[in-house]
Amino acid sequence: MADKTYQVVSSGIGKNHKRIYGRRKWILRMLGILVLLALLILAGIYLYTQTREYTKYRVLASVERQDSDGTQFAQVDGNILKYGKDGAFCIGMDHKVIWSQTYEMQAPMADICEEYVAIADRNGKNVFLMDKSGPCGEIETTLPIKRIQVASQGTVAILMEQDRTGYLQMYGKDGAFLAGGELHMKNSGYPLDIALSDDGKDLAVSLLDIKEGSVDGTVVFYNFDSGQHEIDYITGQYTYKNLIFPQIEFLSEDTMVAFGNGKAIIYDISKKPKARKEIDTKREIQSVFYNEAYFGLVFQNDNSDSPYHMDVYDLRGAAALSQDFNISYKDIGFLENDEIYIHNELECSLYTLRGVEKFHSNVQKSIYKIIYAGKGTEYVFLLDGETQRIRLK
Repeated sequence: MADKTYQVVSSGIGKNHKRIYGRRKWILRMLGILVLLALLILAGIYLYTQTREYTKYRVLASVERQDSDGTQFAQVDGNILKYGKDGAFCIGMDHKVIWSQTYEMQAPMADICEEYVAIADRNGKNVFLMDKSGPCGEIETTLPIKRIQVASQGTVAILMEQDRTGYLQMYGKDGAFLAGGELHMKNSGYPLDIALSDDGKDLAVSLLDIKEGSVDGTVVFYNFDSGQHEIDYITGQYTYKNLIFPQIEFLSEDTMVAFGNGKAIIYDISKKPKARKEIDTKREIQSVFYNEAYFGLVFQNDNSDSPYHMDVYDLRGAAALSQDFNISYKDIGFLENDEIYIHNELECSLYTLRGVEKFHSNVQKSIYKIIYAGKGTEYVFLLDGETQRIRLK
């Protein structure tokens, strides 16, 4: 009798266990379906936002500005840099002045790396250095300045020229001289451009050499850390026949790109400098734009309906975008969200890396700069005498 009672109870427990197990299985299945639906909805929203096209915008806020002739704009550490012949200002997105620096220059040029800004007078002899808090250093040279570059910790590289001799000098953010050398044009060539890595350790120089009717380009690499055991800190040197490089840029600490007449060369600087990939453009490069992940090249087309073409590559040299466009552009570049802006005086476009023209419109005032506001479809338009925060619609 005891055995029969035990069997009945045991059978009831088994049925309850199966019922509970089945309910849990059903709940897990429904949760899986809900998660899948949520992912599909999010994917749909993402694709919609990535492919949606806008032709209008709404002004969310507007502030008037007073600008002197020749004022230029750039973005620094999430803020707006405004600089001209009589000084520079760093302005927050709330339009409040964060810092200012007064000076007198004939042809100011600026270089920016993270929170540091260096401004120099082209063919002058003064460099002003600012960080996120304001002015932090000043450098006075003895020779006319041709190019400047600043690193993320405030190191400044300066290219100077006098009597057919180029001079390279490195300074700390306090203005202290760190290193320097001469580039005699008869022996090494005419310096066209310099590039400084973000950490300030690597410096590259592009040289033009004309000998016996041959026009050659040379790219020289210096390292002021591991290269201290090399002659003159030189860690690499490459010469190319009938090829010159008017512009060279460090896009990351271990990647530099030399932009030439019909070719772009990506260099790996992680150890000894070496060419990672050569890109033959087969056409003359009209403009170059870049950020820390991509670089773009602009060419002219024979097609009157789309007179311009851009090719975008990642740092490995893989093609990311090939796109025609028809704006007779004044400026082109990357926004912080990797979108590409193109504009002239009264017309602007935004392209995604998918090749979608996300936005195209005419404006009522001359455009100086377009900045991504860091939120959804909101942007900042720096117009003639006015700053607008806008949202696409």
